[in-house]
Amino acid sequence: MPVDDSALDLLFRDARTPARWTGEPVSEETLRTLYDLLKMAPTSGNCSPGRFVFLTTQDAKERLRPALSEGNVEKALAAPVVVIVAHDPLFFDQLSYLNPEPDLRSWFAADVGLSEETAFRNGSLQGAYLILAARALGLDALPMSGFDGALVEDTFLASDGWRANFLICLGHGEPLDTSRAARLQFDEACRLL
Repeated sequence: MPVDDSALDLLFRDARTPARWTGEPVSEETLRTLYDLLKMAPTSGNCSPGRFVFLTTQDAKERLRPALSEGNVEKALAAPVVVIVAHDPLFFDQLSYLNPEPDLRSWFAADVGLSEETAFRNGSLQGAYLILAARALGLDALPMSGFDGALVEDTFLASDGWRANFLICLGHGEPLDTSRAARLQFDEACRLL
């Protein structure tokens, strides 16, 4: 059954990207619930390459500062949580656990291009699912690019070999103007064939 209008409003129609944060903290329990929701969303072959680093302390966010473009510094440092949405290029090492298809690992281990494309695409999907899960839990989300990916990887991801994709600031946004920037209409963005 489809969800009701109030759920659609929460997830899409009334949701806005915050400009400022209230300062209300986000608990570790909420972040664990967030992950438990997003991990249930589909990825191709259940490959689940998304990896998430939750920066919850001011010290961790300060370590991110040098990698941020100038326009993102204040937004990120003020957010209660900044999530580094990454992917594991060696996601296929988990496939024997995640997918019963025999020898699926070898498809990706033998083809670096295929494995990188699969990891990036499905890790991006998982980052989008994180935004929806955050909204479903009453959090606001501010996705951002505008950072030095290599520096983020060197600072936070090198020990695991993960690759940075984008950032998401999480928290409770201050009430803001409810106007919304323009969106393309169906006939401008879609084709029915």
